[in-house]
Amino acid sequence: MAALRASLNLVAPVWNGVTKGFRGLSSAVATEGNQRKGRRLLQFLTDRFYDVEALREYLLQKQVSKVHQENRSFTYIKERYGPYVAGAYFVLKQGGAVKFQGKEWIRSSGRRPSSELLNFQAVPVESVDASDCAINYEGLDNLLALKELQSLSLQRCPHVDDWCLSRLYQLADSLQELSLAGCPQVSERGLACLHHLQNLHRLDISDLPAVSNPGLTRILVEEMLPNCEVLGADWAQGLKSRQEKQSQDTASPTPA
Repeated sequence: MAALRASLNLVAPVWNGVTKGFRGLSSAVATEGNQRKGRRLLQFLTDRFYDVEALREYLLQKQVSKVHQENRSFTYIKERYGPYVAGAYFVLKQGGAVKFQGKEWIRSSGRRPSSELLNFQAVPVESVDASDCAINYEGLDNLLALKELQSLSLQRCPHVDDWCLSRLYQLADSLQELSLAGCPQVSERGLACLHHLQNLHRLDISDLPAVSNPGLTRILVEEMLPNCEVLGADWAQGLKSRQEKQSQDTASPTPA
């Protein structure tokens, strides 16, 4: 019976009595080829890993290596075409968007950045939208060279942490808008490093899970940057949650 099924797999599919011909046959062969690849991958994983933890560690190392590769510095481009082109190339490769002074936004198309960037070697980059990008500490090298940068969005960047914020002082002379909304690794310590950015007009620190008391943190940031509009949690958010917890502790019966 198994032999009969195997032989049927090699016959071109028939629909309403009409043979699909080479197209159907090629589809069957492609399916069989994918199955072989799947078996080879499974065999590789079986030979290399003896438990789930080892496999997890391997996949984590692969992910770290990929992030490191994506954040390399484009030294060759910077030396040949200047920091504006190199910075824009990096952001677009990450899937973000850039805006040169006096120009329209250039957004990533999912392919290699266009040679159009070469027309802007002498035009400063004024805005960068790196939302959801995999930028990390090393990758910031490509942005810190943009000395005329006025607006920077790092929303929901999973690898932006407190150490990254400690480097932003290099943009203190130009940066006016900064968004850190949704960055999971940014805490109060990193936000304290922003005291150098006295030219900021707008700062978004909403939805930061590593910040233990969003309301109090917002008050402190507003005092630290008095000329900046700080967006984020309501100032009473953390205070309310703490008061509610104290009320619950008071109401709970004392064990005998």
